[in-house]
Amino acid sequence: MQKSTRHPILRMAHPGEHLREDTLPALAISKTALALALGVSRQTLYDLLDEKQGVSAVMAMRLAAVIGGSPELWLNLQMSYDLWKARKEVDVSKLKRLRETSEESVEPTKPKAKTRAKAA
Repeated sequence: MQKSTRHPILRMAHPGEHLREDTLPALAISKTALALALGVSRQTLYDLLDEKQGVSAVMAMRLAAVIGGSPELWLNLQMSYDLWKARKEVDVSKLKRLRETSEESVEPTKPKAKTRAKAA
């Protein structure tokens, strides 16, 4: 996996910020007009623009159809933001890996056979 070249201290932009700061001004349309074009309520769009909601798969499909890009692009923006935020908020330094395995050596574990006690 390729390591990110983004500086770890810099804040990752939420997809709503991209829409609010870059896309809406470039399209020169109102939030209401964008909500209508997307087929969602104004409140749904406002929640995304205000970073109260993330981009769902359904919203990614809508954004790709109306604004451009692919659904994967919109979902990747959201995933990158979510991972950046989680790395800032979650301390995993004290967690221990249960066991080390390689892709080739993973074998399913077999359940132990139950033995019945013989009645006297």
